[in-house]
Amino acid sequence: MKENETAKKEAEKMLAENLGRIKHKIVIISGKGGVGKSTIAVNLAYGLAVQGKKVGILDVDIHGPSIAMMLGIEGKRLNVSNKRAAPIKVLDNLYALTIASLIPDSDDPVIWRGPMKMNVIKQFLQDIEWPILDYLIVDSPPGTGDEPLSVIQIIKNVDGSIIVSTAQEVAFLDARKTIKFSRKLSVPVLGIIENMSGFLCPHCGKKIELFHGRGADKAAADFGIDILGKIPFDTNIVKTSDTGRPYIYDFNQAEAAKEMKQIVDKIIQKVENK
Repeated sequence: MKENETAKKEAEKMLAENLGRIKHKIVIISGKGGVGKSTIAVNLAYGLAVQGKKVGILDVDIHGPSIAMMLGIEGKRLNVSNKRAAPIKVLDNLYALTIASLIPDSDDPVIWRGPMKMNVIKQFLQDIEWPILDYLIVDSPPGTGDEPLSVIQIIKNVDGSIIVSTAQEVAFLDARKTIKFSRKLSVPVLGIIENMSGFLCPHCGKKIELFHGRGADKAAADFGIDILGKIPFDTNIVKTSDTGRPYIYDFNQAEAAKEMKQIVDKIIQKVENK
């Protein structure tokens, strides 16, 4: 019994020490899949790193991890230091952790129920030796289920959530639930990002609306929250995601990249000046 109590206290101590090394924690969530949430999470992490911040990105999408490919670390395994694993170093000031780094074959499915997922998320935050970070960006799977709930309950003092959606009304029907989810868990909503917000014709420069609707504007008005930005669709975002390159850096003069950089500035202002 004493051994169990000792182990529990040691685990709690490790978790507290890890979280104490991270200044700001932000959770990226969406109501439904296919809105580009992970792409946004990765580029925001890169954007913060470019600003000189020391950043970690944690992928808690257990069943469909994608940030390893987007960061160009597919196939890399966790580094072991002093008998504790460390996140994968992407840049000198950018670190990443994903279940994909623990699966031998990327084609293998993870067939787990809720308790197992919560346990591995806790291990990610407790047993992994995180460095001192200015920001931890948490990329959650779509919806308001086990993973975002677990990570928020484990971290406890999350600085805020960012809601990602497209302009489509049906997408914001689900996105509105994530706003209420955040508020029920006492997590401030930093704002909404409307992704794939139109497409600029490469020939005439005219903006073409891919998804008709005013979901972001209506949700922002109804709930009294900010729209952090509206990112236009760019085929280069798809290409860079598939090749593990940072779009926000490689195409920094593109309209979508400029919008991403403005969003990063707003996040820093909201989080660091509150």
